[in-house]
Parts: sequence; C-alpha cells; structure tokens
Amino acid sequence: MYAVIKTGGKQYRVAVGDKLKVESLKAEEGDKVVLDHVLMIGDGAKVEVGTPTLDKTVEATVVSNGRGKKLRIVKFRRRQNSRTRTGHRQNYTEIEITAIGGKAPSKKAAPEKAAAPKKAAAPKKKVAPKAEKKPAPKTKAAEGADDLSKISGVGPVIVGKLEKLGITTFQQIADFKADDIARIDEELNFKGRIERDDWVKQAKEFLEG
Repeated sequence: MYAVIKTGGKQYRVAVGDKLKVESLKAEEGDKVVLDHVLMIGDGAKVEVGTPTLDKTVEATVVSNGRGKKLRIVKFRRRQNSRTRTGHRQNYTEIEITAIGGKAPSKKAAPEKAAAPKKAAAPKKKVAPKAEKKPAPKTKAAEGADDLSKISGVGPVIVGKLEKLGITTFQQIADFKADDIARIDEELNFKGRIERDDWVKQAKEFLEG
C-alpha cells in the first residue's frame, strides 16, 4: 500500500516504513503527526483518488529536525563589476511513515451558546432642563474694538490672543514698531506672521477707508 500526500507545498509518494524529509513542521522529535492532505491511496489494483483530497490520513513519527546543506547563490553581471554571493540552508523535518488509510477526524460543530437573559431596562432618569446661557457682558475694550479678523491671516483664535494683550484696534496695529512686532511674535509664537502678512499696511488701509 502506498499513498500520495501533500505537505509544505510539495507532493510525496510514501509507504509504511519510509523515511523522508519534508518542509519544517511544528513538532518535536518523537512526536506523532497526522498528514490529512492525502491525494491518492493505492493498494494493489485498487486505487482511490481524491477530489482533490481523500477523507483519510497518513500517520508518521518525527525522527528529527534539522537544516539542509548550504546552497551557494552567485549573482554576476558581465562588465558591470558586480558580483554577489549569498548562502541559504533550508530547515526540514525528517519523518517515518507508520500508518496509511486512517480516517480523517470529523469536524464537530461548535455547540450553540445559550442566549443570555435580557437585562431589564433601567428606569429612565429625568433630565433637568438646561439653563439658558446668558451672553457674557462686553468688556470696555470690546465695545470700542475694530473687527481685526478683516486683516488677512487673522482668525477668531488670533483675535482672542491679541485681545489678551490689549490689542483691539486697527490704530494699535498701524502704530506697531519693529520692537512691538518682535515682542508679539515671541509671546504668541507667530513665527514672523505679522511681517509676512503685512498687518501694519493692512491696518493703515482700513483706517484710511
């Protein structure tokens, strides 16, 4: 009796008592392994062929695990002054065939989990109506302030930062000196935005109307 099995992407013709080296298996020396990818079994004139595999197995015992001989790989390019040498050793598992034709273990259906009892719905909590937020009173600075967001590159966030420094009008920006620009750049981390967007020129244009 013989069988044709497939393991590690390769096919092997085996009989009981045969020893062969296959692609490395996750098994230790002396462990028993079951090869369930059986393509064909022959017993004299009787031959069984799978479609693509049979519902039978081949049993084997692990003899040893090892590494094959080193293979030398040389890459050479003519007239390119290029030559590369590498080596490779393939891992293998040596097995001994002990039985052919065992039945493949049937896959048992997983038991159905009992449905968890439904939890009683928690009583709804009464939500108190939200108190209406009253608008914050305008500060004196905000009452006489200009709309600084008209300046290119100035948004609501920057307007808020400028207000904290007491800068709320076009006139204040138009009066900026080099020292003022350097100080504000450093305090607000503007990284040269004032000069790059030319705030002083824009503020003067808004003042002129």
